Amino acid sequence: MSQTPPPFPHSDFHSSSDSVVIIPTYNEKENIAAIIEAVLALPHPFDVLVIDDGSPDGTAAIVRTKQEEHPGRVHLIEREGKLGLGTAYIAGFKWALKYPQYGYIFEMDADFSHNPKDLMALYKACHDEGADMSVGSRYLTGVNVVNWPMGRVLMSYYASAYVRIITGMPVRDTTAGFVCYTRRVLQALPLDNIRFKGYAFQIEMKFLTYKYGFRIVEVPIVFVNRALGTSKMSGGIFSEAVFGVIELKIDSLFRKFPDYGKK
Repeated sequence: MSQTPPPFPHSDFHSSSDSVVIIPTYNEKENIAAIIEAVLALPHPFDVLVIDDGSPDGTAAIVRTKQEEHPGRVHLIEREGKLGLGTAYIAGFKWALKYPQYGYIFEMDADFSHNPKDLMALYKACHDEGADMSVGSRYLTGVNVVNWPMGRVLMSYYASAYVRIITGMPVRDTTAGFVCYTRRVLQALPLDNIRFKGYAFQIEMKFLTYKYGFRIVEVPIVFVNRALGTSKMSGGIFSEAVFGVIELKIDSLFRKFPDYGKK
């Protein structure tokens, strides 16, 4: 397995998409084929990049089959073992930035907790309405979460409120993992200096985007708890988010940020 982003197969690369959806996976054999097909079936042509962290269940083999079925539309980076959600997305961002055609780079879960159809709304917010980052928000119009235990709903909702109070970000769903970045945001942010790997990674990326003066827009979605496979949530990941936001805020007091909002 290689952690170096592979080049496009130039001989058969015919995609004209301006968008790539990054999907990190670990043991997602029940979902990965269906989620890829759902993304590729959308009216707008989205390409797919799967970052697989050495899934022992054969997830990567399924993705390779999809690559054969959809030449130039499905891409795969295989990594040695579980290296963390944040590092998976950073690898995906760097891969996408190698190819100038991608003006819009998305984060999405593999388990259908994010409805692929909502990619269209996230794309529209950036492409048509001028957002630099669009966030699929569970909490913009109330609490739009299905099949989560009440304790987890409350924990997530109040964690986002806590982050919003500490950081001052005008974002209601600060830990959301359903996001569209414009290319210029990822080119501007210091990707090699992102410190967090779990849910705090999502907070850190939004916080830096906000501090750099980019425009963030939330798009209401309904989040549905996974039906197949196993959740990757853990207490350690949640703790990282709770305490990490304090570090982010303190560090920001001693830094000067560029303002891309005026450019």
